Amino acid sequence: MSQKVTTLGLGLIGPGTVGSVLLEQIETHAHKLIEKYAIDIRVYAIANSRKMVLGQEALQLGSWKQQLDESHTPVSLDRFGSHLKSLDTDHVAVVDCTAGDEAPALYSTWAAGGVHIVTPNKKFVSGPFPRYRDLTFIQKQSNAQFFYEGTVGAGLPVISSLKTLLDTGDQIRTIEGVFSGTLSYIFNNLGATDSFADVVRSAQNAGYTEPDPRDDLSGMDVARKILILARECGCEMELSDVATQSLVPEALRDASISVEDFLDRLAEHSADLDGEIKDAAKQGSVLRFVGKYDAVANKCEAVLRRFSSDHPFANLSGTENIVSFRTGRYDEPPLKVNGPGAGPDVTAAGVFGDIIQLILRIKK
Repeated sequence: MSQKVTTLGLGLIGPGTVGSVLLEQIETHAHKLIEKYAIDIRVYAIANSRKMVLGQEALQLGSWKQQLDESHTPVSLDRFGSHLKSLDTDHVAVVDCTAGDEAPALYSTWAAGGVHIVTPNKKFVSGPFPRYRDLTFIQKQSNAQFFYEGTVGAGLPVISSLKTLLDTGDQIRTIEGVFSGTLSYIFNNLGATDSFADVVRSAQNAGYTEPDPRDDLSGMDVARKILILARECGCEMELSDVATQSLVPEALRDASISVEDFLDRLAEHSADLDGEIKDAAKQGSVLRFVGKYDAVANKCEAVLRRFSSDHPFANLSGTENIVSFRTGRYDEPPLKVNGPGAGPDVTAAGVFGDIIQLILRIKK
């Protein structure tokens, strides 16, 4: 006897680098999910920062760019959510592939209306704790699901591994890792004779940093990620409670300083860091920018630390991420998850994986 096919209608916000790759992955692989899970994934709405396309029928993903370009409908996220709720499908979900605050501000409203949410956007889960807490209450009342694996480690199974540890009764002692693909690349490529400023410029030229590298060097991305993991463990901490070390020299933090001026002047303000890099090399050590959650002390930090050359954190390459879980069951050695921590393909795959987990949850 064949299974009844369940229809999942999606609305994607932010068809940029990650969102566009995700649409390609859905177009290529969605038919396999019908065969395997009896779930028919259809995209009914796509919105960028200026306009949106809303369909009563599923959009043709092979031509979504043209459909969006030709749309005359200005973006309205309220209307976007209302459109999804009006669809004649079994379930609907918003897939938020933006990096801003506008869409996360509506998560609770959407969830209250039964709309599932899948996102790699860190702003909600690392935002104000009361808002984060309230969504969990709303989910219980509406049965809306919320998946956010892509917020930490791109497509790596970091949050899902942590959930499994917690759900099976393990006790988390510490979580520590290299969480930023950009900072991983920078410090993986810093040799004893390299200057920090030269490697930062090289990373920017190679496309590994944000348009303004200060966004990466501020340490806030790492702070958000370790906070997300700490909250998963039950920690009621705010982002401002995370002790965060900025690698942006104080003299260059003013937003009025252009990116090019920042890069040109970084060398003259990085002598102390260059000295620390050379000193570490003399001692057979390396520097890594890490996030750490100490569950016993109930503290989070995002800081530059020194590691011996034989430490797992010292032997990464490219934009690789690594996360180490020390627990009651996994102590010596700790449980480690590592792999590519940046890139549109792996991040989109992490979001697609969450969509599949959503499918499995709603089919129960």
